[in-house]
Parts: sequence; C-alpha cells; structure tokens
Amino acid sequence: MSGVPAGNDGPVPEDQQTPAAQLPAADDVTDEAVRDEPPADEPTATITPYRDGPLIVRGDFRLVDTDGNEIDPGRKTVALCRCGKSGIKPFCDGTHKRAGFHSGSAPSRPRPAARIFQEHQG
Repeated sequence: MSGVPAGNDGPVPEDQQTPAAQLPAADDVTDEAVRDEPPADEPTATITPYRDGPLIVRGDFRLVDTDGNEIDPGRKTVALCRCGKSGIKPFCDGTHKRAGFHSGSAPSRPRPAARIFQEHQG
C-alpha cells in the first residue's frame, strides 16, 4: 500500500470541530428521517476513489470474495486495487503507477439512477 495517500486522519483542531449531532427522541423519528441511515447492525464505511489510484475504504466494513468467504483486511482502512495489476488483489500494491493506470476520482457522467432519483425529488 506504499505510495497511497493517507488522507487527513489527524485530529481536527477544536476551532474546526463540528458539534456532535443530536439524535431525535425515539417518538420523533419518522421513516423519512432514517431512510438513508444504515441499519444499526450493518457495517458502515466510506469509500473514496483516488485519482489514478485505488479505492480507499475506511470504517466498519466486511470484505468478502465472490464465494462469500470473508477476507480479513487486518485494519479499518484499506486500499483496494482498481487497475487490476496488483500482485496482492484485492488490495493495492502501488502497481497502478508503473502500469500507467488513469481514472478520475468521480464518475465522468451521472449514473441514470441518480438522474431519475433527482427528477422525482424535484
């Protein structure tokens, strides 16, 4: 995983911290308010595609192979190969640099489902 951006995982200065979110009382929660929240028993993670590099996965997640066998990542932050050239797939080993892999960090165009969702929201 050498050469992979580490992100900004350091402490946040007090003057830049945001107050902790207040959870509504149980009787104030509606289906609409919790629709986008993962179930409490589900893993949660942030996945960040790095420009010309791997997918960085941070948080609580399960990694499984195509047969459903769990792969132990050994940590809470991993880099997953996007170029297909890594010698330690599914993890990144930095080969994307030597292979000349190029890909943006965001989709080049919106997914059709996202457009349909936005049309129904507006």
